[in-house]
Amino acid sequence: MAEWLYEAGIGEARAALVSRGDIWKARIEVADGRPRVGAVLRARLVEQTGARTGKAALDGGEALVEPLPRGLTQGAALTIRIVREAIVERGRLRLPKAVPGEGTPRPGPDLLQRIASTGLPVRHLHAHQADLLEAAGWGEVLDEAATGDIAFPGGWLRMAVTPAMTLFDVDGAPPHGALSIAAAHAVARAIERHGIGGSIGVDFPTLSNKAERQAVADAIDAALPQPFERTAINGFGFMQIVRRRERASLPEAIAGDPAGYEARAWLRRIERTPPPLPPAHAVPPTVAETLAARPDWVAELGRRTGTDPRFETFERR
Repeated sequence: MAEWLYEAGIGEARAALVSRGDIWKARIEVADGRPRVGAVLRARLVEQTGARTGKAALDGGEALVEPLPRGLTQGAALTIRIVREAIVERGRLRLPKAVPGEGTPRPGPDLLQRIASTGLPVRHLHAHQADLLEAAGWGEVLDEAATGDIAFPGGWLRMAVTPAMTLFDVDGAPPHGALSIAAAHAVARAIERHGIGGSIGVDFPTLSNKAERQAVADAIDAALPQPFERTAINGFGFMQIVRRRERASLPEAIAGDPAGYEARAWLRRIERTPPPLPPAHAVPPTVAETLAARPDWVAELGRRTGTDPRFETFERR
């Protein structure tokens, strides 16, 4: 039976939908204080960027609003609802998107609330228990997200995150028709596993005829849950898929803050170390720098482990 595994980590929450021993969905939510999808917030229009678009100021940041209520002038107050969270790209923050809202201000549902709303069982994990996340393949999923290398029977995918879209390149041995059908199922699973939305490009091998291209398109339709839109596969083997995008995918989030994700992974590892803990923890320099800038994370590690955490650096080989 499928169930969610949930872990309230230091600086982030983690969840994995596990069925038959495999992770079908992996999610990480960073405790960064930014508004989540569904949040209703009071805001003030600070800039009108188009006829019906503008930028609004809110507590702790800004959001893009579309469509603006007619007659709204700069400086006016309004209520907004977040429909896409902020996304950190390499060296750039894409502001959250919002629409006009109504009602009392309220936060958007967090990761735990979202997985509970699926109606599937949720198992809460703790550091003193067996690592069920890792047993299901958590580390492998994070490696996929970080490296973009995804193996499947008969071939492999190379996933790349760009500002315009997430790209999948299919490699493997002929016959290309059978390879592409297997790849279509692997792409669909990767999209779901990593929470990939927005524009997605898939570069299949060049297929010899229309019937083969249609069979691969049918495989995508069967394997990828709706809603989504897609193009046909063109003569060069390329297909574009468009899905709703509410927040950063796992690969996007890791690429946008690699130092933060590595530091939180080290905190998870240290928290799960059986006592007695060493007087100092050896970590890479980038992790030490990140933790030095987040004394709240270090204090929480101390609270959870009953120690006064200290860190020493080691050079990577």
